[in-house]
Amino acid sequence: MDKRKYIEAKRLRRRRHVRRKLSASRTVKPRLSIDRSLKHVSCQIIDDATGQTVAAASTKDKALASSIKYGGNKDAATLIGKTLAEKALEAGIKEVSFDRGHCKYHGRIAAVADAAREAGLSF
Repeated sequence: MDKRKYIEAKRLRRRRHVRRKLSASRTVKPRLSIDRSLKHVSCQIIDDATGQTVAAASTKDKALASSIKYGGNKDAATLIGKTLAEKALEAGIKEVSFDRGHCKYHGRIAAVADAAREAGLSF
């Protein structure tokens, strides 16, 4: 098997494993989903009952680009988590289920989660 296909298959398996555990709470709580690349971090809160994105924040946002020097570090991830939590609280969401995707709860993923918790979200 091609190495790239093998890596993608393993990521898909891990992503499905994480989402399967979240399926019980999808109808009750929206899902905080994180996407991480080498240069950027983006997060969104998704209401799975309606399929709508309720709040989103990214290092690619023009409003945040001036305050972020480089989008691929923990400082940027902390700012994204704080911004996303503020947007969620404005939308009336206080409790979410955390979807880390295929990534480990480590580094930038943990920084987003910790900043969101400090800003008022609970999960």
